[in-house]
Amino acid sequence: MSGRVLVVEDDDRLAEYISRGLSEQNFTVDRAATGRDGLFLATEAQHDVVILDRMLPGMDGMAVLKAMRAAGVGTPVIVLSALADTNDRIEGLTAGADDYLGKPFSFAELLARVQALLRRDKGGAAQTQVSVLRCADLELDRLTRQVRRGSRKIPMQPREFRLLEYLLLHAGEVVTRTMLLEAVWDYHFDPGTNVIDVHVSRLRRKIDDGEVVALLRTVRGAGYMISAE
Repeated sequence: MSGRVLVVEDDDRLAEYISRGLSEQNFTVDRAATGRDGLFLATEAQHDVVILDRMLPGMDGMAVLKAMRAAGVGTPVIVLSALADTNDRIEGLTAGADDYLGKPFSFAELLARVQALLRRDKGGAAQTQVSVLRCADLELDRLTRQVRRGSRKIPMQPREFRLLEYLLLHAGEVVTRTMLLEAVWDYHFDPGTNVIDVHVSRLRRKIDDGEVVALLRTVRGAGYMISAE
């Protein structure tokens, strides 16, 4: 996956770190160190995703975001901020952000969020129309709501089904906790509970216990992945 990303960040070391990581993943990266420069680039050039620091000199990130949306710029925006409690996240999302990531963060999670936004805009709609999802001998039928591993039928609670469905839609990719909270639980903030761990553990027992190959994996520091490799 590739695309053009605008990074608006006044911390040179962090901006360089993000830019280098994205470039290594075949993204083209533009950079701005102030809110006004970021707004100019966001409105004058075409980008696939904007990574926007909240605390910027001259014109802060929230003002940039609101000005972008007022100008009709619909480019997906990920806000980065050390202000990351529930009210701060709500404010960012209400202002027009598509995602909100608290500092400090791992680059793996930032990359996963960028990729998720690109999938949503470029291919997510077509992907969600597939009726049967598979990974190795694991199969989920979205029409009959049945799950099988080989010849074994696996009973699923509604939330477990949604969790597995989302993981299979992103098979082979790291899915972060935040992505799961938003897609499966419809939370746009961290509720501060272990709800994901409990459901993933239960799902892992159902699909992997007794099998030669374990499909559901924990990616330390990043999230979860379902893969046969």
